[in-house]
Amino acid sequence: MEALEIARWQFGIVTVYHFLMVPLTIGLGTLVAILQTRWLQTGKEEYLRMTKFWGKLFLINFIMGVATGIVQEFQFGMAWSQYSRFVGDVFGAPLAMEALLAFFVESTFLGLWIFGWKKLPPRIHLACLWIAVAGSIVSAYFILVANSWMQHPVGVEMIDGYPQMVDAWAVFTNNTAIVAFFHTITGALAVAGGFLLGISWYQLWRRRKDGIDTVDATGRVVVGESATIAGRDKKDHAVWIKSLRIGAVVAMIAFSGSAVSGDLSGKLMFEQQPMKMAAAEAACHDGTSFSVLSIGDVGSRDCSDVVAVMELPGLLSFLAHNDFTTEIKGVNTLVPEYQAKFGTHLPDNPIYGDRAGQEINYVPIMPVTYWGFRMMIGFGGLAAAAAAVALWVTRKGTVPRSKPLMRLALIGILAPFGANAAGWIFTEMGRQPFVVAPNPSMSGVDQVFMFTAAAVSPGVSAGEMIFSLVSLTSVYAVLLVVEVVLLTKYIRGGVVSAMPELDSTRQDSGGKNDGGSAPGGGPDDDVLAFAY
Repeated sequence: MEALEIARWQFGIVTVYHFLMVPLTIGLGTLVAILQTRWLQTGKEEYLRMTKFWGKLFLINFIMGVATGIVQEFQFGMAWSQYSRFVGDVFGAPLAMEALLAFFVESTFLGLWIFGWKKLPPRIHLACLWIAVAGSIVSAYFILVANSWMQHPVGVEMIDGYPQMVDAWAVFTNNTAIVAFFHTITGALAVAGGFLLGISWYQLWRRRKDGIDTVDATGRVVVGESATIAGRDKKDHAVWIKSLRIGAVVAMIAFSGSAVSGDLSGKLMFEQQPMKMAAAEAACHDGTSFSVLSIGDVGSRDCSDVVAVMELPGLLSFLAHNDFTTEIKGVNTLVPEYQAKFGTHLPDNPIYGDRAGQEINYVPIMPVTYWGFRMMIGFGGLAAAAAAVALWVTRKGTVPRSKPLMRLALIGILAPFGANAAGWIFTEMGRQPFVVAPNPSMSGVDQVFMFTAAAVSPGVSAGEMIFSLVSLTSVYAVLLVVEVVLLTKYIRGGVVSAMPELDSTRQDSGGKNDGGSAPGGGPDDDVLAFAY
């Protein structure tokens, strides 16, 4: 493998890993802020417990997200210096704004929230969390502004071979960025909803397994209390059944929003990057039908033996143009158009190194785009369907005692994560062979594009890239283990893991029971117990 391929693998692994944490941070943070708001409005203790428990998991994920996200921007200089030079004048502003929000606004106000329990006035304390959450959301928008410019370059002029920003408003209000932002936020809420649903199902199942909750002859829950297990009282049941149903409703609404924003995003892609969408459909020839399932060698350049075994007539035209008759250009029509406009071979330019003169393949890796597009939709739909089923199953106040169902609910947490990751991979891989995609049929600046082959750092060898790939992947694997262990520990501990004061049998370091309702003591092994 050459340095370019290794660099792409490195960026892909690090980016996908980091993006697993981003939607959970945004979605879960929003739900925690809503739960704390409800606590202040109602005064009900179950909302305080929900805020504390889900807030603890939110903090663990936030910390890991920051740690893994720092590497993202360093990669631009390490492995993609030519790309950094090309996009630097455009990316400087949105990335600076993202850094200010992520590392100053988010971190500052989240710190005030963590250490402000019983120290700040309740409304000020709540405002700190809302500001931190808003900072993470706006931070995501600025990242999407930068990424969307790579999909649809606007607001620049080419000066001495580099794009220079001449219209900041056009860059920051890029229609691609606005739609992508909506799609990302709804995807994040879907992740958070599935997270609440799966974990709450597990906790309700444990209450059934331990004999705390039973059901009457009609199947309706009889809520009990445990005399031996700390924190397993009637309010504990309220925490989990409310969390489960909130999560299910949020997941269903979020999927609906994702479907709407996904449709808008698809229409933009059909106009801005027609090859990406043709590859996503394995649409080798012009037509109007949407492929539900195609077979054959989708990796071949001319799609000569690809056959649609199941398709929906007219749907592809509807996705692109809101009608059922307009023919959509297929791969075999688009390839000659791209070749005529951008050439058949990479230019004979030192920037390409040994790759200069190589034939350009304008068709992205079709198995990735085709199945990535379907995994995104499939996992999202599966999560929404599971949420609907969960609402029905828990209509009488608890979950079945079935262990396989419990395990299925926990595994279901991964579905919206899979949808988000698949969508991100599809978006980025479908842009190849460009790192900055040309938009010949849109309002984007036509001459602004960059081949991925020109973007890699020229002074970095394949051996150096392998070393950094192995190093970063190993570090990230360790961090993944740490996060999973921490999340598992606190999930199994239930609300008591976030509110040790509910356990009257445990003592703080001073030897006194911490029986109050506010933090100020707790188990010796919890570093945040004194504050959170």
